[in-house]
Amino acid sequence: MRTHSFLTVLLWSSVFYVVHMTPSPKRTNKHSHSERITGLSENDGKTLHRTKRGWMWNQFFLLEEYTGPDTQYVGKLHTDQDKGDGNLKYILTGDGAGSLFIIDENTGDIHAAKKLDREEKSLYVLRAKAIDRKTGRQVEPESEFIIKIHDINDNEPKFTKDTYTASIPEMSGVGTSVIQVTATDADDANYGNSAKVVYSILQGQPYFSVDPETGIIKTALPDMSRENREQYQVVIQAKDMGGQMGGLSGTTTVNITLTDVNDNPPRFPQSSYQFSSPESAPPGTPLGRIKANDPDVGENAEIEYSISNGDGSDMFDIITDKDTQEGIITVKKHLDFENKVLYTLKVEASNTHPDPRFLQLGPFKDTAFVKISVEDIDEPPVFSRPWYLIEVDEDAKEGSIIGQVVAQDPDIAKNAIKYSVDRHTDLDRIFNIYSGNGSLFLSKPLDREETPWHNITVIATEINNPKQSSQIPVFIRILDINDHAPEFANYYETFVCENAKAGQLIQTVSAIDKDQPPRGHKFFFELVPEFAVHPNFSVVDNKDNTAGIMTRRNGYSRSKTSTYLLPIIIFDNDYPIQSSTGTLTIRVCACDSRGNMQSCSAEALLLPAGLSTGALVAILLCIIILLILIVLFTALKRQRKKEPLIISKDDVRDNIVTYNDEGGGEEDTQAFDIGTLRNPEAREESKMRRDVIPETIFQIRRTAPLWENIDVQDFIHRRLKENDSDPAAPPYDSLATYAYEGNDSIANSLSSLESLTTEGNQDYDYLSDWGPRFKKLADMYGGEDSDRD
Repeated sequence: MRTHSFLTVLLWSSVFYVVHMTPSPKRTNKHSHSERITGLSENDGKTLHRTKRGWMWNQFFLLEEYTGPDTQYVGKLHTDQDKGDGNLKYILTGDGAGSLFIIDENTGDIHAAKKLDREEKSLYVLRAKAIDRKTGRQVEPESEFIIKIHDINDNEPKFTKDTYTASIPEMSGVGTSVIQVTATDADDANYGNSAKVVYSILQGQPYFSVDPETGIIKTALPDMSRENREQYQVVIQAKDMGGQMGGLSGTTTVNITLTDVNDNPPRFPQSSYQFSSPESAPPGTPLGRIKANDPDVGENAEIEYSISNGDGSDMFDIITDKDTQEGIITVKKHLDFENKVLYTLKVEASNTHPDPRFLQLGPFKDTAFVKISVEDIDEPPVFSRPWYLIEVDEDAKEGSIIGQVVAQDPDIAKNAIKYSVDRHTDLDRIFNIYSGNGSLFLSKPLDREETPWHNITVIATEINNPKQSSQIPVFIRILDINDHAPEFANYYETFVCENAKAGQLIQTVSAIDKDQPPRGHKFFFELVPEFAVHPNFSVVDNKDNTAGIMTRRNGYSRSKTSTYLLPIIIFDNDYPIQSSTGTLTIRVCACDSRGNMQSCSAEALLLPAGLSTGALVAILLCIIILLILIVLFTALKRQRKKEPLIISKDDVRDNIVTYNDEGGGEEDTQAFDIGTLRNPEAREESKMRRDVIPETIFQIRRTAPLWENIDVQDFIHRRLKENDSDPAAPPYDSLATYAYEGNDSIANSLSSLESLTTEGNQDYDYLSDWGPRFKKLADMYGGEDSDRD
């Protein structure tokens, strides 16, 4: 159909050749009429006159997408100045001139060199000239014309998306809008029906429909349920030419999802459930799970469980697992098989987010029954109280009963119970218990002042099953009795001035008591009766658990009495009354006019102008220490005189060299070369510092030839003088001993260092004749095999 339509337009265009002799008014005013001016020169005397030119052209139309064998003819340009003799030349400029549009410069015929696409460019603006070939002058002014491209239906409608996604709540009514799809056509909407699009549904019926003009997709069936079907795929077609035969079309896919609404109530899959629990299960123990099914999803499927009725509503509880939407049955209180063995619960499951639009469908909840049986187990003994508090006087006698704990077996068997004290809580074994009846009694005396509370643990155990036991804390409070007498609160250093007046307060005393009477302490103070006769001091009770010490006369003398002892009796007010006597030591001191103490020692009276006792003691100690230092210094000096000159071989301060060899004289001595003493010209470069330990002490020195004419004594004095003036010499004396035996000792050398240099074997048989002391040497060197060994 598209080919047929194209041929029709092509035939129409091929016969269309219009050369307007009457252009439009706009074109006439601007381009159709032009003035042609001919000038008259002064020589020829001709007059000017106006000629009328005539362009033969109009707006041209061209068919797009031309596919013929020849180039497409556009039109012809012609001017009335053209006499047909070939003197005029037509020139074309503007959009596509020379590339898309070619003009025959002789005839003015215009052809399209390529096929054109209106969707790329719908019109072209060109300009035409007519030029005289001989003179190159324009015979007509340049004129503008337009070539319009006629549209053909060569573009199919295209949707803005290849795939659309939409959603709509389930149970929506008929005609509910889902989504709008849009398709566009690139053809000319003002020319024919090439761009007129009509929508239709190819797939998705009878569930959905589409508006043919707007492309709005709507529901076509009522009460579509997500639980039955959730996903739908709808294919929409857009066709141009108003949907007529021969039009082009395009399609798109729309994926539609039904969203969930709460239109389904929860339902238990069974009407009753059975669980069991041991009676020892602690509160919070889960017993089992139940679940009501809800085909909805998300928050529409959220379920809340509750116990609505039943004889176990106070013993059990149910909680909701938010992840699995299950109800978990848990223990709420302690169970007792001996009291009740079976419980029945009525459990209700309901939606937490009901939808009011669907309440008419029925109640959005369901119920089921849960039966829970209690299992009997062997339980440990149970005490009658959670804890015990026992009060006992601290003077209770050993063996006396102070209280009792009671426990019993909660099982039906009622097994016998024995009691014991956890010794980890009573390490001193102060308390004990009768195993048969749980009576606690004392094993040791009590002392509240040492330990006012005792916290012990009592264990109750079944006799038939020792594994079943329980324990209970017992708090024992020791009640106070008045068994301690009061005493001074502090140690008082009391003094009285020699110039004190009668009735003067010199000290305030207070008392303490280890007892704690319930009404608080109350102390009384008084003098011992024997001291109440002609006393020097008096005691005044202040009635506030303190007492004041007062003087009874004027003036006290250190020379007569330097210290007074004042015994004071202290009473408490508890029953039985306890009392004690505390002695207060009062020193007589010299004071200034303000009553400040200056001196309390009696020795100060004997040495008024001399030193005090403390100063004398210090001087005596210094003398003793000085004598001890002198004795120690003398002893160390004597011991130092007996010390050897050489204490350590590593001490570099004393360079004492000793030689104890009695062998072959200087030839066997490696410590020094006696030739040096006889050679004043010895080289000084090899002299070593005597204040530094040499790396090698015993170096083998090369024997130098000796001169017999050198005076050894003069050489030694010369060296001593050099040592005294040597700046590198140490600041202490260096002792050098030279033991020289002369040349060629008669005893010869006993050293074996030169044995390797001797020629031939030596005979050591004579060692055997020297006696038992040389037996070891004779065994080592005496035989012929000794060398081999």
